[in-house]
Amino acid sequence: MPVATPEQYAEMLNKAKAGGFAYPAFNVSSSQTIHAVLQGLTEAGSDGIIQVTTGGADYFAGHTVKNRAAGALAFAKFATEVAKNYPITVALHTDHCPKNALDDFVLPLIAASEEEVKAGRNPIFQSHMWDGSAVPLDENIEIAQDMLNRTQAINAILEVEIGVVGGEEDGVEHEGSNEALYTTVGDVTKAVEALGLGENGRYIAALTFGNVHGVYKPGGVKLRPELLGEIQAGIAEKFGTGPKPLDLVFHGGSGSTDAEIAAAVANGVVKMNIDTDTQYAFTRAIADYMLKNYDGVLKVDGEVGNKKLYDPRAWGKVAESAMAARVVESTKQLGSAGHSA
Repeated sequence: MPVATPEQYAEMLNKAKAGGFAYPAFNVSSSQTIHAVLQGLTEAGSDGIIQVTTGGADYFAGHTVKNRAAGALAFAKFATEVAKNYPITVALHTDHCPKNALDDFVLPLIAASEEEVKAGRNPIFQSHMWDGSAVPLDENIEIAQDMLNRTQAINAILEVEIGVVGGEEDGVEHEGSNEALYTTVGDVTKAVEALGLGENGRYIAALTFGNVHGVYKPGGVKLRPELLGEIQAGIAEKFGTGPKPLDLVFHGGSGSTDAEIAAAVANGVVKMNIDTDTQYAFTRAIADYMLKNYDGVLKVDGEVGNKKLYDPRAWGKVAESAMAARVVESTKQLGSAGHSA
């Protein structure tokens, strides 16, 4: 099916919130990983989100070029075209964009979508993330306001981060006290006072409850998904809304238990980022293939090897299917399996 229209994407998020599930959002960096996500979502009967970081966009552009705006546009054009061949709906999103990457990543992409909308077409991306976690909260919110005005005008959704996700992802790194990893009701209140609750443009919020990017074993990080419920209740009381007024995003979920994920979703998470686990699934399959077929993929002792084995398409299919299986697992964890428009 074609990539989601803005209206379809908004309805996807509404459906998740009402149905008590979340969509997985998969980071990709190649045509192979795009196909792996589409294959996995199809096998699960789930709609979903495909997203790209600054580093992923650099790689799409060519690793010696590193023109991330061009790379992101190439990603979007490829994904938009090939998604037509799969029976599920996906939205396209740009992940973590810190302040020093605004001018060469997200802002040029918003400008490109503004031209598309002027021409009567849909925006290129359905949502963009502004990662202001490394700047003071007031500055974070001020930049978010400016970006929300622009995303609203192109009928796209803004993702903001209120709080600090620990660890590192594509050059966005945070180290600090454990207290910094937990968003407060006061932080979110300031954000809502400035951004509103949808009347100034729709946004989704990445609140932090001990999250850490990267790899860690269960128990290695103290997650407090109940904090999300406390913040939702505090905002509902402060602004006189119904329950769970915020649409939330779960970052840094590698190693999270099923119970932690379920608690986060129950407290309003509608989108969960998946990256480390799918990276490993893809590469693990390649390693297994190469080790089992070393005498075919290498010209050992002067032999010629086996072209059918070292053809990149041979091991590429194996890697894609392995990553697709991890995609299916994510849809089951988040409850989106079987939810396709």
